[in-house]
Amino acid sequence: MKFSVDEFRAWKHKCVTLLGMSGVGKTYLSAMLRRNDWFHYSGDYRIGTRYLDEPILDLIKAQAMREPFLRELLRRDWIAIRNNIKVTDLGPVLSFIGKLGNPEQGGLPLDEFNRRQALYREAEIAAMLDLPDFVRKAQDIYSYAHLVNDVGGSLCELDEPRVIEMLAKHSLILYIRVPEADEIKLIQRAQADPKPLYYRREFLQAAVKDYLALKSLDYVAEIDPNDFTRWVFPRLFHSRVPRYEAIARPYGYTVSSEDVAQVRDEQDFLHLIESAIGKAGTA
Repeated sequence: MKFSVDEFRAWKHKCVTLLGMSGVGKTYLSAMLRRNDWFHYSGDYRIGTRYLDEPILDLIKAQAMREPFLRELLRRDWIAIRNNIKVTDLGPVLSFIGKLGNPEQGGLPLDEFNRRQALYREAEIAAMLDLPDFVRKAQDIYSYAHLVNDVGGSLCELDEPRVIEMLAKHSLILYIRVPEADEIKLIQRAQADPKPLYYRREFLQAAVKDYLALKSLDYVAEIDPNDFTRWVFPRLFHSRVPRYEAIARPYGYTVSSEDVAQVRDEQDFLHLIESAIGKAGTA
């Protein structure tokens, strides 16, 4: 949605979608707003608890069946396994996505990695398309006046126009840009603790080809999963920036992660959006 400052102030039931790389402050803002009586819709939480719940459990059960003691318990239905995904701890989702590379180092073969990437993409699309229902539920069931949509950093990779059009129709899209001065810090944080990532298929194919050549490797099974994730992250980061901007320019508003770091309460957040609206109106 696009607004004037007065229209935004008068918007009775605000819905804001936070867009940007992991680490720019989306979850920080969402947690702060939740304490101020906003409904926190986490796309990744919805993915894990609704759309990837069964594939995650299947993966866990397949691993458990390799252990003779657990195998017998599972086959006789004497034990049950469930996910314990939390908004602040999405470990099972990350474990399902996994990392590409040598299985002996915890990596996944290329075919299996691509299968899980495809499942994640479909799950993220479905979770985003659920937003209008949760806007209604937030108000009608839980009596929240406002909703913040905390989306994954991979949203810009989906190449699914209907998702962006739906988000623009039902929410104000706020893109959190990383200033050049902070890019190195964000990249270094990600490399210090490499986490599983979603990649567009074309991007991944090119990155794997270049990495194998750089490291003089012949097969994906020789790739060190953590080393590849560290190596590819800066490349992924810079490929995503123009994609975020291509969403924000026509559909939303842009603020910097520096601005977000100064937000301390709901009023700061609303003022941040109003300033972004004002700047867009004079651009």
